[in-house]
Amino acid sequence: MFVGFDYGSANCAVGIMQGDDVQLLALSEQSAYLPSTLYAMDRELIAEAVYRGLPIELKADYAKKRAAQLSRARMVRHELDLDADVQAVFVGEQAVSAYLEMPEEGFYVRSPKSFLGATGLRPEQVALFEDIVTLMMQHIKVRAESVLVEKQLAKQGAAATITHAIIGRPVNFQGIGGEESNRQAESILTLAAKRAGFVDVDFLFEPLAAGMDYEASLTDNKTVLVVDVGGGTTDCSVVKMGPAHQQKADRSEDFLGHSGQRIGGNDLDIALAMNAFMPHFGLGSLMTNGKPMPSKAFWNAVAVNDISAQREFSTLSSRKLIDELVKEAEQPQLLNRLLKVQQQQLSYQLVRQAERAKIALSDTDNTDVNLDFIEAALHAGVSRNVFENAIEPSLTKVEALMHQALAQAAKTLAADGLAQDSVNNENVSTDNAAECKPDVIYVTGGTARSPAIYAKIAGIYPDIPVVVGDHFGSVTAGLTRWAQKLFAKH
Repeated sequence: MFVGFDYGSANCAVGIMQGDDVQLLALSEQSAYLPSTLYAMDRELIAEAVYRGLPIELKADYAKKRAAQLSRARMVRHELDLDADVQAVFVGEQAVSAYLEMPEEGFYVRSPKSFLGATGLRPEQVALFEDIVTLMMQHIKVRAESVLVEKQLAKQGAAATITHAIIGRPVNFQGIGGEESNRQAESILTLAAKRAGFVDVDFLFEPLAAGMDYEASLTDNKTVLVVDVGGGTTDCSVVKMGPAHQQKADRSEDFLGHSGQRIGGNDLDIALAMNAFMPHFGLGSLMTNGKPMPSKAFWNAVAVNDISAQREFSTLSSRKLIDELVKEAEQPQLLNRLLKVQQQQLSYQLVRQAERAKIALSDTDNTDVNLDFIEAALHAGVSRNVFENAIEPSLTKVEALMHQALAQAAKTLAADGLAQDSVNNENVSTDNAAECKPDVIYVTGGTARSPAIYAKIAGIYPDIPVVVGDHFGSVTAGLTRWAQKLFAKH
């Protein structure tokens, strides 16, 4: 069976074709979306869990490559007094629940996709992310196949086994590293998919996938700027769409321009946590010598998508630094809160509360955030104005990505010798060859639900209509349609 697989920064989803329509499979008990999170009672237990879920033909090779980790996993189980059959690694909502119950005791990863393509990773770190992604894909594949059986969604006479998948990918996994980073990330995803039991996988840019879902509704040909603001990245694509294009097996000529960068909902959550929460932990306060409190420790406390920052924040030297700041602070009680975050590994809980505040501010101008897991009765009031100020640098980058994609499209059109109304009567125009002017801006991605983000995007080109797609499902739907088109012909 062929599926579209959105391995997202915030959530994962899988879609299948049911006739001419896309149906998302229920990866969670109450939802088609599985949070992109993993929790292990100990990091060494991840390799053990991966090994158990491998296809038989891959077990020997994996056991050879991960011999040290598998040996340590047996020791960890003994130390933790865990029987061999006790679950020790969790994915999705179970991972969130386990982390909230035991934040300081285990190993928790939120949005592992955000780390893919990171530069400077040691081989053992790459191996760890291979295992994390593999374990998540194993879990998702097993869950999706069980839904196929339970709901009898497999075609008559066909096994409910998922063999092929189109996996979505951002235009650029990281802001730095270029194509080398992209190759590293795709390599990890491909290896993980193979270890999860997929026979074959291919990739499609996520904004293009989102655009294909929108294209299915078009009755006229249009040039569309797709803006996909996801959990970990923002991607923009300029695509020729409509009846004259949607049946093509090769759409490369229709893709006029792309841009992308690691700017997403995670970054907005972190920015909000830094601006709205960290003053309650001492950011902006003074030291006894009258100098401002250094900000690095506060940033490291919330930068949950930065490997280096999180590694540094968890070290003994970081704890000693905060201890010294407590002694030198005019308001030591504030710095004691930061010390608790470091000691009990509460960074993810802080950023999770910022995410909740962001979502709440979609419907209200002010929200109150409960931080009593830090200190009894501690609350932080957050306004939409505070949120907008916190995310302004990120929104400026989103605007730059839109301009970049349209400028690249203009160059593509100029190189092909195209002019206004010259292709299938489409209104493809350029402004002094600087930017291609689209007919429509199509906005998707969970983060784009925020009124502040929508207003920013809509205000850049006020004379161009903006269409808002399914914030969460459009990418999966487009991937699913492309999977059917690509794999069905083989």
